[in-house]
Amino acid sequence: MVRDDGNGFVRCACGKRHWGLHGAAGLLLTDPARGVLLQKRAWWTHYGRTWALPGGAVQAGETPWQAAIREAGEEAAVPSAAARATSESIVDHGTWRYTTVLATTRHAVTERAVSMESAELRWVPPAEVAELRLHPDFALAWPELSGQLDRELVLVVDAANVVGSRPDGWWRDRAGAAVKLRDRLAALGEAGVRDDAVGVLAGPQWSWWPRIVLVVEGQARGVAAVPGVQVVAAERDGDSEIVRVVAKARADRAGDHVLVVTADRELRARVSAEGAGVLGPRALPIR
Repeated sequence: MVRDDGNGFVRCACGKRHWGLHGAAGLLLTDPARGVLLQKRAWWTHYGRTWALPGGAVQAGETPWQAAIREAGEEAAVPSAAARATSESIVDHGTWRYTTVLATTRHAVTERAVSMESAELRWVPPAEVAELRLHPDFALAWPELSGQLDRELVLVVDAANVVGSRPDGWWRDRAGAAVKLRDRLAALGEAGVRDDAVGVLAGPQWSWWPRIVLVVEGQARGVAAVPGVQVVAAERDGDSEIVRVVAKARADRAGDHVLVVTADRELRARVSAEGAGVLGPRALPIR
């Protein structure tokens, strides 16, 4: 990455000038106890004296998440380890795009203005955001963004059913097949998944970094967790364990999108009764 190689204005097909030769990204960080972190732009910046998100131009070789958390560190002293990215929403004009990365604090963040671009930083309760003088583009996006604040996609995967749906010799080594599935899920969690692939119905411009729970049973009970994938071993009945996991997820964080990956009709009915969605194994976007 060449430092600042993305800085500059783009004359967009929409008729406006936008900052970021490779597009731009901003961090919408939520602290459930304090609200969302907003930045009042310095008077001399583009749309100065308006409130928006810490963010800026995407540099060559950066993902929008990398750009958003880097800019939040440079402008608001937000440590990268303090934020867990949950989803992103993209506004794509063809010649330019802006990505809003939604994240939740892992622990309390002490924000401070460390850039001349920041006139002020403030945690704002979501209900009060619209009362501020907002950057015009942020004002347009806010009603949709606010509906996904501090909401995660939780994938609860029925390991036995998913590996059984794939003709790759799982019956000879069920534990090994579960390990392969776990590793594919870990890669999916790191890369993210498009909303239209899993049917959360937030919109085609949305993607998610899911929290993944793999429920194993029988010969696969010894499979260990890896970063990005929690493994739950069912003592006896795998289906009942999945229902328990779903019920706990719904009780702990009622706003999350919980999807169970299984083709088992009876299990699909049971988890639907708990308020979860369902996704067929073949629809799961893993290789």
